[in-house]
Amino acid sequence: MQEARPGKMERTVSRRDFLRTSVAAGAGVALPMIVPASVFGAAAPSKRIAVGCIGVGRMGTGDLKEALGIQQVQVVAVCDLDSRRAQVAKKTVESAYAKRSPGGNYQGCAVYGDFRELVARGDIDAVQIATPDHWHTLPALAAARAGKDIFLQKPLTLTIQEGRILSDTVRRYNRIFQVGSQQRSDKEFRTACELVRNGRIGKIQRILVGFGTDPGCEPKPTMPVPENLNYQMWLGPAPWAPYTEERVHPQNSISARPGWLRISDYGAGMITGWGSHHLDIAQWGMGTEDTGPVEVQGEAEFPTDGLWDVHGPFRIEYTYANGVKVICADEKKVKGGVTFEGDKGSVWVTRGRIDANPKSILQETIGAGETKLYVSNHHKANFYECVQSRQPTIAPVEVAHRSCTICLLGDIAMRLGRKLRWDPAREQFVNDAEANKMLSKPMRAPWTL
Repeated sequence: MQEARPGKMERTVSRRDFLRTSVAAGAGVALPMIVPASVFGAAAPSKRIAVGCIGVGRMGTGDLKEALGIQQVQVVAVCDLDSRRAQVAKKTVESAYAKRSPGGNYQGCAVYGDFRELVARGDIDAVQIATPDHWHTLPALAAARAGKDIFLQKPLTLTIQEGRILSDTVRRYNRIFQVGSQQRSDKEFRTACELVRNGRIGKIQRILVGFGTDPGCEPKPTMPVPENLNYQMWLGPAPWAPYTEERVHPQNSISARPGWLRISDYGAGMITGWGSHHLDIAQWGMGTEDTGPVEVQGEAEFPTDGLWDVHGPFRIEYTYANGVKVICADEKKVKGGVTFEGDKGSVWVTRGRIDANPKSILQETIGAGETKLYVSNHHKANFYECVQSRQPTIAPVEVAHRSCTICLLGDIAMRLGRKLRWDPAREQFVNDAEANKMLSKPMRAPWTL
């Protein structure tokens, strides 16, 4: 069975008037000058996709640079709660466009410290969001409600409740959405999943998923908040906590790994950091992208003190309605990557590598009438192709929600340390009030969903 594929870039839908200068009521934000059409050649202003980037730290900078390399895209605004990072991003944008602009004097990138001002702009078509995990849902909801298409870094959300609300909202407003599960745009992962979906390893028996873990750390002293950081806004909906640099991100580096990744108020650790990639591939290979497991049981070591408190070494067992078990664990227990085991062979895949037992499986071709999966050879380009064609992306919001849910189920199971029954249709634990309370987290005022 053939699955839907995106339209090509030459098909262009009607865009908002790129020169429109109105701003939503109350924003009062001045718009930057527009890049001359000659900068983009055939990509005339009426066909360009005006983009705003929310969060321009470690991942956001990479996403920004990718967008700058796509001809149809014009980055017109950046936003970050760290003004130094925002200014670096502005310079990156203007330097890139100045090289293509007559006279080299392009000064067209606006800077914001509040995402609400950016999404209020009537001339912005799409946003890229690469904020800490606890800041994924609110900007994405605001963008969807403001009529923007959305690229959102993984994991989709901090809680399962947030994911359901975000998925429903994106679809209600008919927005194009892509999550940063870029392994779906890698040939090796697509090949592995096609082989599995078409029975080349026989009936699936078990899937093994392995990746690394994070260490804890000792308590850290309270530090003065840097003048360039809006720390209260950075905390946002999370509980108040005193500032220390390793809670947030390094002040002397954009590329260094931030501390918030290892704090449960802002993320779940590697179960969402890498689980959002590999468990997503497990779902893709099984063809269970619109559902999830019916049972989950986990165990993990958690730090007993110190600043970083997400899981360390772990093992989670998911059971699906079809009897397939997915074992997700640290790499000391399970080989890194994703291994599909069937009654006729196995396929293992990780970034840049694929193997099979027997190896002849890799020589198999997928014939006419068999399942051929969505082809994307460049994740970010796929998003912008779909912004223009209005076709679904390779990693749309409901698929992203289901994959993120599996990760968050694992986190809940590890913390409770017992077997849990899950109803993937109702998205509730069965007869378990304690577990169901963990499907959401309270938000600090004034932030609400």
